[in-house]
Amino acid sequence: MTMNILAAVLPADIIGKIESPLPTVYQTLGGSAGSPGGLILFFTNVLRLVFVVAGIYAFLNFIIAGFQYMTAGGDTKALGQAWGRIWQTLFGLILVVASFALAALFSQLIFGDPTFILNPKIYGPKILLK
Repeated sequence: MTMNILAAVLPADIIGKIESPLPTVYQTLGGSAGSPGGLILFFTNVLRLVFVVAGIYAFLNFIIAGFQYMTAGGDTKALGQAWGRIWQTLFGLILVVASFALAALFSQLIFGDPTFILNPKIYGPKILLK
């Protein structure tokens, strides 16, 4: 007796689902600085925006450096500039990843929760707000 494993999965669930908790978080937390989470939510969003912009900038830098490398021909100066740009971009990405790792390490050592700094939990009057 043979079993078809794929037949047990619904066609919509073959790839999977990604559910975003953002709508419930933004509905629960207030948007002004006086309400619980207003300022913390603002700084969390700014931090996320900075990391996204850093990733996009690194991606564009890799593309430009690759184009410089391909069009350099045999010019050693142009090749050196392209490699310098590649290494500087890699170093920047390493700094971004290291900042995440250090924030998680310090959060774990000081607060006992590795997500305390990057994803703070805000306690309201009677309920726990995420």
